[in-house]
Amino acid sequence: MNCPCANRPLSPPPRPQQGVALVVALLVFTICASVLVALQRDFDLSYRRGLNSFVAEQSWAYLRGAEELAALALTLDYEADLAAEIPRDDLREIWAQQATPYALDEGGWMYGSLADLQGRFNLNSLGAQPTTGTIPYSPAQQTFIRLLQALDSTEVDEFTAAAITDAVADWIDSDDEPRLNGAESAFYVSLQPSYRPGNRPMVSVSELQAVSGVTPAIYQALKSLVTVWPQVPAGINIHTAPQPVLRALNGNDILQPLSVADGQSLIQQREETGFANLEEFLQLEVFAGAQLSGVASLLTESSSYFLLASRVEIADREQRLYSVLRREAREIDVLQRINASLYDMPSLPPLESLP
Repeated sequence: MNCPCANRPLSPPPRPQQGVALVVALLVFTICASVLVALQRDFDLSYRRGLNSFVAEQSWAYLRGAEELAALALTLDYEADLAAEIPRDDLREIWAQQATPYALDEGGWMYGSLADLQGRFNLNSLGAQPTTGTIPYSPAQQTFIRLLQALDSTEVDEFTAAAITDAVADWIDSDDEPRLNGAESAFYVSLQPSYRPGNRPMVSVSELQAVSGVTPAIYQALKSLVTVWPQVPAGINIHTAPQPVLRALNGNDILQPLSVADGQSLIQQREETGFANLEEFLQLEVFAGAQLSGVASLLTESSSYFLLASRVEIADREQRLYSVLRREAREIDVLQRINASLYDMPSLPPLESLP
């Protein structure tokens, strides 16, 4: 008996090419997906890089604009001084007014403020050798010793102040001979890590951090009271100097600063009536009986060097710039531009805290 299905042809076995095609298709899909992911990542990176570059360029343009506004304010002040009976620079002038944030059309803020660098003590004045007096310190060195003792947030005794003064003077002078309490190469090369003193005028206040005896606390208290501009030291402006600097002004060969009460008295008088001139200032009661010929040679009533601290905030990105400006008549020159991230400067107030 024959089975009806016995004569049916058998179905052919599956061909191996079909499995290979599936693998190839999956491989092509994987490669395409990987390429698309890589392209998307590269696009995102390029977009962010381009956006950051655009915002940085825009921020830089605004910061340069802040310099132009500061230059305009200083020029207007010069014009006003020409018409004044007694030309001088003080904290009532337009450049010294508290700045307010300026809203930008594209969204964000710009802020800038000017400070008088000649209201601060010039560190580069410490390199001069004393010429007269009963103690081995020049008028500038005596003033710096008093300034260190007048710091608000940290206490410095007279001996430590004198040692730091000698060390800064050694850092600035061109020789390698240490002063009485100073330090030269022999001291600094013995440190770990070792380094050598500058033996030239300071170009940054931050150099103080490398000077023997200057602790972090002393540096933080001192950095906003001193400057390195101009490189050839000019006078301290009595109309803009902060209280610790005013306390550092005292008689010849006196190494103690004025009392806190005397410093507050000077600030109060300056705010209420101002100082008529340098001669009247030196005749104030706080200086009674003191010989002031030394400190008088360090003082002035006008300023030519200013620090602009500016900040711009765009697209939640912040950029800061510090610019040293020199005014010579109607000409305003930018001597130095410093990115905030590269320089240790006092922080600007947060925008939300400003009026």
